[in-house]
Parts: sequence; structure tokens; C-alpha cells
Amino acid sequence: MALIVQKYGGSSVADAEAIKRVAQRIVAQKKAGYDVVVVVSAMGDTTDELLDLAEQVTPLPPGREMDMLLTAGERMSMALVAMAIGNLGYEARSFTGSQAGVITTALHGNAKIIDVTPGRIQEALDDGAICIVAGFQGVAEDSKDITTLGRGGSDTTAVALAAALNADACEIYSDVDGIFTADPRIVPSARRIPTISYEEMLELAACGSKILHLRCVEYARRYGIPLHVRSSFSQKPGTWVVSEVEETEGMEQPIISGVAHDRSEAKITVVGVPDRVGEAAALFTSLAEAEINIDMIVQNVSAVATNRTDISFTLPATHGQTALNALKKLQDQVGFESIRYDDQVGKVSLVGAGMRSYPGVTARFFDAIANAGVNIEMISTSEIRISVIVEEGQVDAAVAAAHTEFQLDSDQVEAVVYGGTGR
Repeated sequence: MALIVQKYGGSSVADAEAIKRVAQRIVAQKKAGYDVVVVVSAMGDTTDELLDLAEQVTPLPPGREMDMLLTAGERMSMALVAMAIGNLGYEARSFTGSQAGVITTALHGNAKIIDVTPGRIQEALDDGAICIVAGFQGVAEDSKDITTLGRGGSDTTAVALAAALNADACEIYSDVDGIFTADPRIVPSARRIPTISYEEMLELAACGSKILHLRCVEYARRYGIPLHVRSSFSQKPGTWVVSEVEETEGMEQPIISGVAHDRSEAKITVVGVPDRVGEAAALFTSLAEAEINIDMIVQNVSAVATNRTDISFTLPATHGQTALNALKKLQDQVGFESIRYDDQVGKVSLVGAGMRSYPGVTARFFDAIANAGVNIEMISTSEIRISVIVEEGQVDAAVAAAHTEFQLDSDQVEAVVYGGTGR
């Protein structure tokens, strides 16, 4: 019997009526002859409410206890969904992450999955039950403490279970009808992408597209798990994420798959760095030791008169203060002049495997942005991606201009955000 793993986001299980609707969709798959494993997120804004509650109790909650608190949201969802399925006459069994065999590292708040041993899940499937698993959580291999997986944790849980159970596919349900060529809140004419490669989806996810998280796509690519991104609010076909996109009816795939944006980054410029061997290494080593992920990096040409240069880079804005503290400790040692910090920036990225074969994409992208009156501050490229940093207030204009330039607009409004979040 074929096995399907489904994942439902917070907006899909936001209240009792939504949970009943999800239960009916799950039971429909069971009636169609599939074994079904379901991964659920916390209901609606439950996780944010728990975070707020913890902050009211203490400004510095211990990581272990924070994980114990936050995993309660998914446990509530799994039990309620199992109850709703039972009410429809089918057996459902709920499992926490640890009961489902999700083994992780011991890093509270952002643990990584080491292994999945789904013995209890397989036993329940063999008994004919539908399995409901709490996403976003696991158990540390050494300490046996409960852990959480950080952003995109439920998506990653679903793909990891699909790999461990040799599932035929992993369906990711949210409140949009698939993956679109741009965020429909910015570009209402964005088109749904029927099929996209892991490679392109990885770039979109890394560049700010929030429908799928980077870790989830990486896991799916590693184990060859087809992902089907759909809405739990409609029966529309959604988007398949697969290893390769086949050409259809003799037509080549479009040059550009989509335009992504990210407003969560900040830019730091280290001014007047001595142009000596090892100084840049010292700066970025200190940032690595502070566990800060760097995105784009630009180093200016060294000024002849001073033999000094400026180094600019982007990073998550949430890590801005940590990065500034780490760099200030090195100022006397390295001898740079000052640090500039700007969190009013955004990243706009053009993604498409067709870039490999078509010259002139970069020129068209920059020309479209310039015609929209948007100034580019930094540039970064890969084989299938071009990213630029612009002022935060100009992100929408840049996205819309690039989307139109590469003829991604649809003649009809396809993109509907049913739950209001896009997750």
C-alpha cells in the first residue's frame, strides 16, 4: 500500500472548524487506499503566544524549559486532529516527536535531526491506524531532553519521516495554492509554478520565499522525496518539487522561475580595514565563533593612499547586535576605523535554472530595477540566482519590476492567501 506523509501548517489547524476540515482531507486519503502519516504545527499563533508568555515570566528563559513549553503547541494540535479523525470513524494515534523516533542534537531551540527510528509509527500503520505526529520537535540523542528544530521544523519533521518510512510523496499543506513566481501580496498577478526543481527551490527558500524552508528542501533533495505543496483550503493541484523538471510539449522551461525577497536582513560595513593578509579572516572568524550566518559579502578595492579597504556583508537582523559586539572586540587588534549598521535594507533575488543558457539576464534585471527608480547597494550571484540589496522601502517596486520584465505576470489572478499568512 502506498504511503503519503502530510504536513499541515498553523493556519490549516487554526481552530476547531479548520481541524475538522483537515481531518476530512486526511480520511479521504485513507479511503483512497493510502497509508497516511500526518505532521502538524501548533494552532494558529499558539507558538507566538507561548513565547510572549515566557517573556512575561522571565527575560531569559532557560533553553531546556523553553523547548518544553513550545512543544506543547504541537502536542495540542496532534491530539485534536486525532480526535477529529476518530469522530469520522477512523482510528488515529498521536505521537510526540520523541515517540515518533525523531532523534536530534542537544542544541535547544535549533536542534538538527540526526536520525529517525519510526518503529512505533510503522506498528501503528501495520494496525491500520492513521498516525498524527507533532512537528517541530524531537529528543536529544545524549541527554534525552525534548528539543525543538527551529524555523521550518514541522516541514523538516515531515520530510524526515517520509524518508525514514520510504514514503511515495510528502505533501506540505499551507494556506496558499502552491509556490508562486512572487509573493502574491506584492504581485497579485503572480503565477503558480506547476513543477520546480530542488535546486531552484533551494535558492528561492534561501532568498526569502517562506512557503518552504531551506532545511526541508535540503532534506528532500538528499533523500529524493517528491514534495507536493498545496493548500488545505482548496482542491487545486499545487506545486511539485522534484529532482528535474521535464520539458512539456516541446517547450523549454522558462528562463526565470521566480522572484523572491527578504526583509529580515541587515547590512554591516567595517570601514577602513588594513589591507593585510589575515585581517578579513580575523573578522569573519569572530562572527563564526558567535554562530552568526553571513549572506552576501563585498570588499572594496584598497585605497592606494591609505592601503585600507571597506568590507560590507549582510546577516539576519536578529543577529545584528551580537555581530556588532563581536566586531567591536576586534577593533584594537585589527585596527579598522569604524562600523556602520543598517537594518533598513531588503534583498531581492531572481532565480531560474535557465540563466545558465541565456546571456543578458543580469543586464535585463538591473535595467528593470533602474527603470523602477531603485538603487542597488550590493550584488551577489550563483549559477542560477542573482541577488541585490536595496533600501527596504524599495523592495516591493524592485520585485514588481523584475517580475514584469521576465514576463512572469499571469493574465488572471491565481494567487489566494486563504489564511492570511502564507504558511
